[in-house]
Amino acid sequence: MHKYLVIVEKAENNYSAYAPDVPGCITTGRTIEETLSNMREALQLHLEVTVEDGDPLPEAYSVHAELVDVDLPATATARS
Repeated sequence: MHKYLVIVEKAENNYSAYAPDVPGCITTGRTIEETLSNMREALQLHLEVTVEDGDPLPEAYSVHAELVDVDLPATATARS
């Protein structure tokens, strides 16, 4: 079993997801849960094709993601 970090981003009307360590493997969904489910399927298919083609599986270098609070300069918050 391989684990890959998946990033989920909010779009205007849905969500999109990608795995930084698996270039070209992306998906979308109406909810975060649907998007993650679609991403599991996309990763599975992507990895199956990779193996069938005789290519090595992508290394999972990304192991953690976290939201980080950052203080913005006063001029930036005044423009928001």
